[in-house]
Amino acid sequence: MSGSAPTGQSTTGWVRVMRRKPISTLVAESGADTGGGELRRSLGVARLTMIGVGSTVGTGIFIVLNEAVPKAGPAVVISFVLAAITAALTALCYAELASTIPVAGASYTYAYATLGELIAFLVGACLLLEYGVAASAVAVGWGEYLNALLGDVVGWQIPAAFSAPPGEGGILNLPAAVLVTACCLLLVRGAKESATINAITVCIKLAVLLLFVAVAFTAFKAENAQPFAPFGAAGVGAAASMVFFSYIGMDTVSTAGEEVRDPRRTLPLAIFWCIAIVTTIYLLVAVAGIGAQPWQAFEGQDAGLAAILSDITGSGWPAIVLAAGGVVSIFGVTLTTIYGQTRILFSMGRDGMVPRFFHTVHPRRRTPVRNTLVVSLFVGLLAAAVPLNTLANLTSMGTLVAFTVVSAGVVVLRRTRPELERGFRVPGYPVVPALSVAACLYLISQLPWSTFLMFAVWIGLALALYFTYSVKHSALAAGEVEPARS
Repeated sequence: MSGSAPTGQSTTGWVRVMRRKPISTLVAESGADTGGGELRRSLGVARLTMIGVGSTVGTGIFIVLNEAVPKAGPAVVISFVLAAITAALTALCYAELASTIPVAGASYTYAYATLGELIAFLVGACLLLEYGVAASAVAVGWGEYLNALLGDVVGWQIPAAFSAPPGEGGILNLPAAVLVTACCLLLVRGAKESATINAITVCIKLAVLLLFVAVAFTAFKAENAQPFAPFGAAGVGAAASMVFFSYIGMDTVSTAGEEVRDPRRTLPLAIFWCIAIVTTIYLLVAVAGIGAQPWQAFEGQDAGLAAILSDITGSGWPAIVLAAGGVVSIFGVTLTTIYGQTRILFSMGRDGMVPRFFHTVHPRRRTPVRNTLVVSLFVGLLAAAVPLNTLANLTSMGTLVAFTVVSAGVVVLRRTRPELERGFRVPGYPVVPALSVAACLYLISQLPWSTFLMFAVWIGLALALYFTYSVKHSALAAGEVEPARS
């Protein structure tokens, strides 16, 4: 890959957009090897793992199961397995890059160091789509569980006009807007406080989901899984591509690179623990849910897991517990997903790819306060007005594109910088990165054409921003950082 010409020397358009940021500069800016940096380093393996689990468990199980089962039938279990295999392959690639480039920004930063500025910017755009839309998607589903809880406890629910977005029978999803506001206020206080609250929500949600599994298996009927794959391989693939956005937590872990202690060790460990916990919980709940009720009943079922428990027990308390668990856990998912998006913008702002406004850190709190306010406003508006299934597919697209780039980045960095210190190396190289890329591309191919159209519009807007602003204002263009050499 060609490096950029020295600062001040004329360059061709191709060389300009392919300039790379030196890894030594990335590591020095973050303070990864000195324990310093602009953000406060307060997270260890346990808290970081909880951030990953917190941004993942809740999304695919509490909400998307009811969207995915009608697409695949009982074979949705295979869809979760496909998504898990893809995530596991990519996790190995993430672990290597995270241990080599332990900074904030996740796959955006990895792409900037390996594949060049334009590709990095587009990956950043995918991540912003991934995080912003994922947070909105989860916030949309929060209203369902809040209404289920209110109905069971006080016999009253928020009117449909103010608890669902336009297109799903409502005018405005007010609970979603309230949820995002609460997450914004907590994130402004600091990463450590947010991580502590998130850890509490993770423990609650895991306990509630294990309760669901225990109760649902008492009503397990094999006939509920018949026919197993009514829509064939196409249905399994379509459901897998939808539920894949549930694995966003792995990327969220790597966005915290500048807020963890001993990042070269902490990041890979947290990624592996996150994948193991999430996959186990997803498969247990999916199998238990499919066995507890006919798969046809999932379609149009609000607060699905709570409804299943209510039908099984004939009593209200298990459903109340599950609905309360959904309310708490979805809060945690929204919190950590918004956190991830603010850290992507923080890194892009430092690089001059977006206005430096997003890189500003509050002197006392040491958090990007103004960045967090802007992100929360965007997420809140999106959650209040856009239907869930549209948001889920868009998030899957952004996630899969970012994961593809990370897997390719491992190969590029092994070839161009074999001497770099790596806290972890992908086993089975280069087969594992190649399989990861192939699996991601397969899941992308299963998304509906409307998702490709919306994604193309988003990428078009990103390209317009890059060529009118970022290419001229990036730190590399301004000479603030010397580009990497081949």
